[in-house]
Order: sequence, then C-alpha cells, then structure tokens
Amino acid sequence: MTDLHSLNRRDFLRSSAALVVGLTGGLAGRARAAGADSIEEAAARVGRLPRRKLGYSGREVSILIGAGDMATAPLEAAVLCGMNYWHKANLWGRSGAPRSILKNREAHYCQVTVDRVGGGHEGGRFDEDEHCAFVKESLKQTGLRYYDDLQLHFGYWSRAEVKAAGGFVRAFERLKKEGLVKHLCLSQHGYAGSSRVPGGESAAEVLTAVIEDGSYEHAQFMYSYGADPAMDALLGLARTKGFGTIAMKTARGIGRMRDDRAFMDSLPKGTAPHQALTRWLTTATKLDAAVVRVKTLEEFVETYSGAGQSLRPEDAEAIVLMTARADRTACRLCTDCQPGCPRQVPIADILRFERYAVDDGDWRKARELYASLGRRADACRRCGSCLAHCPQGLAIPDKLAAAHQLLG
Repeated sequence: MTDLHSLNRRDFLRSSAALVVGLTGGLAGRARAAGADSIEEAAARVGRLPRRKLGYSGREVSILIGAGDMATAPLEAAVLCGMNYWHKANLWGRSGAPRSILKNREAHYCQVTVDRVGGGHEGGRFDEDEHCAFVKESLKQTGLRYYDDLQLHFGYWSRAEVKAAGGFVRAFERLKKEGLVKHLCLSQHGYAGSSRVPGGESAAEVLTAVIEDGSYEHAQFMYSYGADPAMDALLGLARTKGFGTIAMKTARGIGRMRDDRAFMDSLPKGTAPHQALTRWLTTATKLDAAVVRVKTLEEFVETYSGAGQSLRPEDAEAIVLMTARADRTACRLCTDCQPGCPRQVPIADILRFERYAVDDGDWRKARELYASLGRRADACRRCGSCLAHCPQGLAIPDKLAAAHQLLG
C-alpha cells in the first residue's frame, strides 16, 4: 500500500474525500460535509499509521487501534489513516457499525468483547452456550457478519484457572466452526489480593500461563510509562513466543496533567504529553500495538502523529517529567499493593475508576462502577501496610480518601 507519509497534503486530501463522505453518511449524520475538511486535514497531518504483525497468524495491524466507543470525528480520521483493528466493536450494536467499515469489511479486524456470565468479572462464570448466543446476537445488531477476534474481557483470575476453565475456549471453537470468529484473545486485569477473588494473581503471572498454554493469540493489558519490571519481562517472553501484545490504560495521569498549566509550561517546547506517550509506546517498548484514547480531532493529531516516530530529546525529557508527576498522582494499576492490605480494599479498582473520572472525564461511568463495589475506599483504616508494596511510592491512603470524596 502507498505510504501516506510520502504523499503531499493536496494529494492525500483529494484521495480521501470520497471516503469521508461515505463514512459520515454511515454514522447517522453526526458529522456531515461541513466537518469533512477538518477531518481530512487531521488525517493528512497524521498520515498513514504504521503496521506490525500481531500474534502468530502474522496479521498486519495498525500500531494504534480503535474502539467501538471512539468519538465519531477521530474515528473517521483514523479510518483515513489506515487504522484497521477495532477493540469492542460489539459496542457498535447501539447504532450499527460505521458504513466505511461495512463497505470494506475485509480490510478491518473487528473484535467482540465477551464477559463472564452472572456476578461480574470477579464472580461470574464461563458458559459456553451463553457466550455463543451473545456473539450471534451482537452480529445481528452490528451487521458485521463475523468478528475477526473473540476477546475474553478481564481475563482469568489465576494461573490455575487458565488450566481448569475451558468454557471460553470451547465457545471460541464452536463459533469458529460456524465462521463467526477467527482468532482468540483476551484482556487481562490483575487479581492479586482481591477480596472478591481468593487466590487471585497478578496480570503478569496469569499472562505468563496464558502464553505457555498456547490457546490465545494475543492479549491486552494495562501498561504505561514508568518502571514495570514484571510486565517488561512478560513483553520479552511474548516477543520470543510470537504472542501478540496490546497496551491499554496507557495515558496514566495525562488528563490531570493537561489541566495543570504550570506543569504543561514546564514541558520542553515542541512536544506534548500524548505526543511523547505515543512515540514512547510505539518505538521504545516491545509492544505490538496500543490503545490511546482520544476524544477530539485536536487530540487525534497531537497523539496519532507520533505513531512509529522515534523519541526526540524533548519527548524523552517529557516522559521523565510525566513519569515523576504520574508516580505521585496516578496509579499504574499493577495490584502489587493489594495483598498487603489487611482490610482487602480493592485499591487498584478504586484508583482505576478515579482515572476514568479525573483523566478521561467519564464521571458517570466512574461513579457507577465505584457504587457497585462491595468494599469501597472508606474501608481503609490508614494503617499504611500497602505503602511498602507500591513500586511507584504512591501515597495510597491519601489517594483512597480523595477518591472516596470524588466518587462516593
């Protein structure tokens, strides 16, 4: 395919104009021709997204992937830039898949994300029949005809469960025989120290077992800047085994950084948090791809224009400053602290919900998730047992108290 970085702006705009019209028409008129110029301009400034092989099947996937809840304008621009993998495509069941993807279905990899049945991800079960029924109903709603990837949402609780619980894999095998899915993957959260999952283990421990098991082709997991030896070791193992890796929850603390004018003014000229983050994720790690959430065309350009571009001195300096700031303010969600909590407070979940609110601006989602917890931040007695276990030195009791004030 032609490299869009080598096309001049005029040629790129001309070649993409027809696609913009078709795409906007397929999204219920939410972005009509009046906005097409800005969408084209944003796509031209970003250019073609590089691609890498994902997993042992060798599929070429854009190194930044999209999602079914991606805002309309950035989604349109991303399609023009060659984004071809869509996480949680089943969310398009609310309004139907974008027309540009339906018209060129084979050019896109669409993933369906499936949860455990009953009890949520910390109490639910695997049910082969219900998983299959969910996928089939979702296909009717989205009109996609088939899903490329079947993803287990939240993953397994422990290494033992990877070996013992085969219901999800059997559901995949049934659906694959019917031509409804092609590849098996998972997103993995950490369950070490969870009061609701006795014997739960960290994401790195579980994913090591998943890789060795061989049933799954790739995984999504939480990963961002800052030292993370366990996940770095996992990335090395995955690369050796040909197992695909996609980072999620990548923009640790960036929302609150952008709201802090003094911090933003302290960054080197010529870069920005999302730009430095994307360069780091796509060139300075062993990841195959990453999810970086954007809401506007401005964020799209700032973020996606860094894809596949090496870190410049100003970006490297920004990453150092961002890491120092985030280590004081935003949990990286590793769960290392949870086994040390005598009250079994779900620290990582609470601080994940705080990130949804403060960094993503999704307050309703954050508060609903927080309200669903059986044990909340006010269960903390400030004993400090967790502090020695936090690799980033976060003031966890203070963070929990603040999160309860925000979300409670």
